[in-house]
Amino acid sequence: MTEPLPLPSHIHYELLLQLLEQQTLFAAYEHAHLKGEVSELIMTLRKALSQQRQLEENCERLGLKIDYRWSLNGTPEQPKS
Repeated sequence: MTEPLPLPSHIHYELLLQLLEQQTLFAAYEHAHLKGEVSELIMTLRKALSQQRQLEENCERLGLKIDYRWSLNGTPEQPKS
């Protein structure tokens, strides 16, 4: 049996997206260049989360467990089969 695949917990993406969308984007509103960079960063994070979900689906199809991590040293969540 193989070890579960360690992946970031989805909450990490959600927290970053909320911060960028609700605070950073608002603060950069008057600076078009910065606003564009923040918007691009938000799209990149959304794509990363989407790609992680695809990886999770592939693991599920292969019967591999996932070990969601909250930190590098913290206690992992329960593995997803």
